[in-house]
Amino acid sequence: MIAARAAAFCLAAGLGLVLAQPALAQTPDRAQFRAIYKELIETNTALSEGDCTLAAQRMAAHLKQAGYPDSDLTVFTAPDHPREGGLVAVLPGTDPGAKAILLLAHLDVVEARREDWERDPFTLVEEGGYFYGRGTADDKELAAVWVDTMMRLKAHPVRRTVKMALTCGEEGAPFNGAEWLVQNRRDLIDAEFALTEGGWGRIDESGRRIALSINAGEKLPRNFILEVTNPGGHAMRPVKDNAIVRLGAALGRINAYDFPLQSTDASREYFTRMAPLVAPDMGAAMTAFAKNPHDEKAAAIVARDPAYNAMMRTTCVTTMIEGGHATNAMPQRARANINCRIFPGTTVEAVQARLTELAADPQVKVSVQARSKEPAKSAPALTDAIMGPITRVAARHFPGVPVIPTLEIGSTDAAYLTPAGIPTYGFTAMFFDPDGSRLHGFNERIRTEVVYQGRDMLYDLVRDYAG
Repeated sequence: MIAARAAAFCLAAGLGLVLAQPALAQTPDRAQFRAIYKELIETNTALSEGDCTLAAQRMAAHLKQAGYPDSDLTVFTAPDHPREGGLVAVLPGTDPGAKAILLLAHLDVVEARREDWERDPFTLVEEGGYFYGRGTADDKELAAVWVDTMMRLKAHPVRRTVKMALTCGEEGAPFNGAEWLVQNRRDLIDAEFALTEGGWGRIDESGRRIALSINAGEKLPRNFILEVTNPGGHAMRPVKDNAIVRLGAALGRINAYDFPLQSTDASREYFTRMAPLVAPDMGAAMTAFAKNPHDEKAAAIVARDPAYNAMMRTTCVTTMIEGGHATNAMPQRARANINCRIFPGTTVEAVQARLTELAADPQVKVSVQARSKEPAKSAPALTDAIMGPITRVAARHFPGVPVIPTLEIGSTDAAYLTPAGIPTYGFTAMFFDPDGSRLHGFNERIRTEVVYQGRDMLYDLVRDYAG
């Protein structure tokens, strides 16, 4: 046992901190943070039955208890979306000439059905070194950290104003709080820059922290609808022309297709700097791809990891399907949703045209679901003012773990703020397991140590930025 611990310590010293320590002590301030985190997880904020406004009100109550006056707290709602509200809190700085910083997170979560989960998705469960629950990793841990940070900062004067916005609708709802604030209350959130979700760190299978990431720029999400209509008929007289079968064949062809390889400055830098930190064969392939983004042999090796694959091309996946109207009738309609994450430089129209081509069936109609979120014309710059504090604070909290710029393969509310002139960066100081911490899937989870240590780093980071 002693020899094993010594070996683990050596590995940690040489290759980054290994998550194999005893559980962190539950100090009073951590207990306060955990209570906020628990309340957020246990406030259902899924679109179907949840209430973001209630979550916002509960977080405002914590801040008020910490000494924030009503004048510095704004719970906002749109008249036609009463359960999709949010919260903006402001901590005034001592220097009126210094522009504010904004801490952004979303309150809403994707749907979760109790019968699909091993545990109640809307109860915070701590088990085996993990927090389980819907939103534990995406991204109520960040919302809880920001509330906790604002409460702690209240007792420590800061030079520049710190703002926090907790919004609803990031997970694809018709109403998006970040967009609403940009369009209706820009004054509440105006800032020199913002930090939001994304930029998660990466842990390997052994629990070793490999790297932290900071997102500058992201792919564009778009949903495409594939639909087949048919006269139908009685199931006792079946014919080969079946709407569900036609749709299924089209989906199979789309699923088998890989979009062309692409890269950005951020993605090439990411692969270059990650290469020495991963297994030799993967590292060699990363290096080769970074040097030549058209190297298909190297790309095939890198693509074995779904996250890495998504950093090299547009991706599309079938996420929902419906069809038929009766168990004893030929289907009159079949419909599927395909969620695409479009690489910068590729147009929505080009993806729609390729999906139509791949469907290869004139009876399969391909349409795009309109959204207001548009790609930023350029990624926010990673200046010394942004990177300096992050690298300094990360070096204190996670010695030997590099901070690497990357392209966000998902999508965040940065897509609303950056085009509006508030450069927004994805950085959470949280490390995800190789399974992506099961974001949007069953049994979502994140390591308890990751949450507590990320919370500590983010507080120090905000203190550094705020002076």
